[in-house]
Amino acid sequence: MHKVLEKQGFIIDMDGVIYHGNEVLDGVREFIDFLVENDKKFIFLTNSPERTPDELSMKLARMGLKVSADHFYTSAMATAEFLSSQKPDCTAYVIGEAALTKAMYDKKIYMNDVNPDYVVLGETRTYNFEKLEKAIDLVRKGAKLIGANPDTVGVTEKGIMPATGALISPIEIATGKKAYFVGKPNPLMLRHGLNFIDCHSCDIAFIGDRMDTDIIAGIESNLDTVLVLTGVTALEDIDKFPYRPKYVVDSVKSLIQE
Repeated sequence: MHKVLEKQGFIIDMDGVIYHGNEVLDGVREFIDFLVENDKKFIFLTNSPERTPDELSMKLARMGLKVSADHFYTSAMATAEFLSSQKPDCTAYVIGEAALTKAMYDKKIYMNDVNPDYVVLGETRTYNFEKLEKAIDLVRKGAKLIGANPDTVGVTEKGIMPATGALISPIEIATGKKAYFVGKPNPLMLRHGLNFIDCHSCDIAFIGDRMDTDIIAGIESNLDTVLVLTGVTALEDIDKFPYRPKYVVDSVKSLIQE
């Protein structure tokens, strides 16, 4: 058993750590069983704003993993939390999937396509020129531009797809305004995660597969970081960065078996 498992709680990235596409990675079932059986506090953190916690819970259930919805925190939820704290009862023009809109409603942020306080964008498959034109017009008129995450690409079952950072770029170029991104590597999202599971940073470890989002966010949030090599970052990539994770393991299975 790896010594990091002595921690009280865990913040865990999903894609590349728990699964690839619709396939659970080796050892994940045993790892989740360990967390539950030892009364560990844990939350799965995802930069994707496309699914609600209930939908993520159902996705894992289809893979044979039983994890309740209260163990998930998304960039959509973090974005809504941020906007609500900045300007309670604000309005937004949202380009994104239903989960992003729902997160806004849950924080009493309502839709407005005339004079919103914010233009908010997340991953979506309904992106079109009309929405782009509307967003550019609203930002030029004074709406603040917010991205759910800065990821430029995402990996799906169909291959590489444009993510929020790529979709928001035309709005930035056309308006000359830079977006503020809430998701990782912004440590704000991890701090929301800490509050969500009610743990102090010294009692938490963050497990992720990317140096440029997960590990840097963990370091800037003063968490012990664990890089698993089942996702984006390979072992030879680590030295390309000016910072290092505290621990490097082959997979979450290695944590249980070590």
